[in-house]
Amino acid sequence: MELQISANTLVLTGNIKSISDFQEIKRTIDNMIAEHKSINLKIIDSLSITSSVIGYLNKLVLKDNIDLNVIVGNEQLYHLLDDLNLVSTFKAKRG
Repeated sequence: MELQISANTLVLTGNIKSISDFQEIKRTIDNMIAEHKSINLKIIDSLSITSSVIGYLNKLVLKDNIDLNVIVGNEQLYHLLDDLNLVSTFKAKRG
């Protein structure tokens, strides 16, 4: 997994599959929300997302009141978010 950061946008390429991926995502977003209350997360090609990342993103939206917009490049991942009823919570869009 690779991360690219630009202001309040985080672009993820590759599969999100390990604890270290989660830790890197969390550390990066934690640094971003120190300056921005709106985060754009572009998940380019990951087929899935770990439960720890889902839980963390949920916390950002529901507890920390972060305006999160997720753009999902993989149809399978979008359907997973839809099955988990997270499309509206994460303001997820296909992209």
